[in-house]
Amino acid sequence: MTGFKVALHTENNALYQKLLMQQNLPDLQICEDASQATIVLAAPPLLAPNLSHYPNVEWVQSTYAGIDALTADELNKNYQLTNVKGIFGQQIAEYVLGYSIAHYRHFSLYREQQTNRDWQPHRYQSLSSKTMVIFGTGSIGQHLAKSAKALNIRAIGVNRTGIPAKACEFTDVFHINEAARAVKQADIIVNTLPNTAQTANLFDAALFSNCQGALFFNVGRGQSVDSAALLAALEAGQLEHAFLDVFINEPISQECPYWHHPQVTVTPHVAAISFPEQVIEIFVENYLRWRDGFQLQNRIDFDRGY
Repeated sequence: MTGFKVALHTENNALYQKLLMQQNLPDLQICEDASQATIVLAAPPLLAPNLSHYPNVEWVQSTYAGIDALTADELNKNYQLTNVKGIFGQQIAEYVLGYSIAHYRHFSLYREQQTNRDWQPHRYQSLSSKTMVIFGTGSIGQHLAKSAKALNIRAIGVNRTGIPAKACEFTDVFHINEAARAVKQADIIVNTLPNTAQTANLFDAALFSNCQGALFFNVGRGQSVDSAALLAALEAGQLEHAFLDVFINEPISQECPYWHHPQVTVTPHVAAISFPEQVIEIFVENYLRWRDGFQLQNRIDFDRGY
């Protein structure tokens, strides 16, 4: 058989192989020999230490949005890398808004009271008229802003240009250099940014000092947050609670202070996951473009890291 050869390097190769075979894509062969593959469908953390096993790779389709595992200086970058986009906005919105509602409406407290048969109402806050500052105005940020808007939340975006995207769902968009001005207005802060040199430790003591009791969500990358500064901001009342789904090292150590901190909620990188069926849809569309000689969608610029 002639054509293109794709290798699978994911957490569930059997499922991806089944889904790919169901597509019956023209001129595409699933191969077991890494040295023969010109296309790799892969989870970046799994592929990175094995990238040298694919000497003929021309295109890697990531099964994740985050591809920073493949951007290390020592790794080969002589291929086209694409990621998955457009499938995580709904999940991120559910995570952020779900936890926000639970926080302001005291759902955890009422669950605790129920175990003690304690009938004690508490004053709560509505999300209506609150301000959410979203770092990152791409597909995830836009979907979150749209969902927030449906609950009468004012959504402010922060990005590297200060320019709103077309059909923008944000009330205002600030340049990342103006982030301090944005967070001063925030009731809820959400980081959706990728891991790049520009975003490393973006959320530091100087930035947190402008916060006034906001909720903080990190669903972007752990490297964006100065952990010591975050804990200090919680202690100082600059932040009311932190909901953390991503970390520099995963899983976090058993000694990490986040585990037992009353103002920190830890989740194990589950705010949004890649459903294989959705990944395959993206791969199919890109493969047909690749086969016909057109530019791939969602291409990563290795220099920028996204």
